[in-house]
Amino acid sequence: MHHFLRHATTPLLLAITLLSHTSTQATNHATNQATNQATNHATTQVTNPATSRLTQQATRSVDLVLALDVSSSMSGLIDSAKQRLWDVVNEFNQAQPQPDLRVALISYGNPHYGKGGGYVRIDQALTRDLDAVNQALFGFKTNGGDEYVARVITRASNELQWSAQRDALRVLFIAGNESATQDPQFDLHQAINVAREKDIIVNTIFCGKDGHGGVPTSWRTVAQHAGGVYASIDQQQSAVANVVAPQDKQLRELNAKLNNTYVPFGHTGEQRRENQRRQDSNAVTMSEQAMAARAVTKASKMYRSADWDLVDAVEAGVKLKEVDAKTLPAPMRDMNEQERTTYVKQKAEQRRSLRAKIQQLGSARADHLAAERARTAPSETRGFSAAMKQGLRAIAEKKGFTF
Repeated sequence: MHHFLRHATTPLLLAITLLSHTSTQATNHATNQATNQATNHATTQVTNPATSRLTQQATRSVDLVLALDVSSSMSGLIDSAKQRLWDVVNEFNQAQPQPDLRVALISYGNPHYGKGGGYVRIDQALTRDLDAVNQALFGFKTNGGDEYVARVITRASNELQWSAQRDALRVLFIAGNESATQDPQFDLHQAINVAREKDIIVNTIFCGKDGHGGVPTSWRTVAQHAGGVYASIDQQQSAVANVVAPQDKQLRELNAKLNNTYVPFGHTGEQRRENQRRQDSNAVTMSEQAMAARAVTKASKMYRSADWDLVDAVEAGVKLKEVDAKTLPAPMRDMNEQERTTYVKQKAEQRRSLRAKIQQLGSARADHLAAERARTAPSETRGFSAAMKQGLRAIAEKKGFTF
């Protein structure tokens, strides 16, 4: 191990994170189970014709896995992730080719997870259901423990169902503040080789003061040898940094109207709609800015609901007449076929109009935030959000994405 570290060289500076389930537990459950219970039992997304058809369009797979240290000193990091998830997703809004984004969450460093698994837990498997990801994230709690980075890399590489698309972007982001070489059983170099064999890039975020030698070098070395990028951040600074934009309030109001255009169907439709609204509430508890960023995500192609919402499902190719009437929302059950078609069409038109307004406001908001960050650059660039977004873009551009 020491021989491995002595030959480490300094990598790119920047990074990112974000954001389950072991492969043996991935059993095609699409429902979000109660409020924050997703941290105990990860769920996966059910495949249906609508979802499959969407992924057949001109997209490129992006698998984004966020592994967060949840030991007792990392509350600032956790709050930052809750605050910034939607900002990170929005970084892909203008990317070409269009990303087919899936996100997974891993937490590590909690003694209750058990020694046998290296104190690592896969909280959310790779999924397109961003509400499920946010639900799992809001269940994260800090607790003191040992942080085994090699175990995180090994389990993420072997237990998550990564995209099989040849040119997919597969990225694992690990954030923590202790040495990356602590695992007494798993060799870090071997863990990195497992990731490289599966074309998984490992980016690292060290939550502490940067430097050469010691703990920062161990994190820098992981990124260097795993083809990724490294960054150091001030987790407390990034937890509180919020820039108010004049568009935030209106975006929250438009988001409430957008919710009314969703038409749940299927056996999990109502549960998924309720979870959508719970995640709105979670964003609001963090800040008005977090809710505004979430609204922008929901108006983008990154936010997909075709497996529970009729508007998205019909747009994706589902035949309304083939949907079991018993699984339709109450207002539609007594309608005839033409009335149902008209109802869904009206909801779709309302959604297109609202999305256009949100996207316009989101663009103006992005310009405002960019100007503010340029003005406060010495402080902001040390933050979690900046590290995430800059690192994402750097890795994506290497894979051929343009922004």
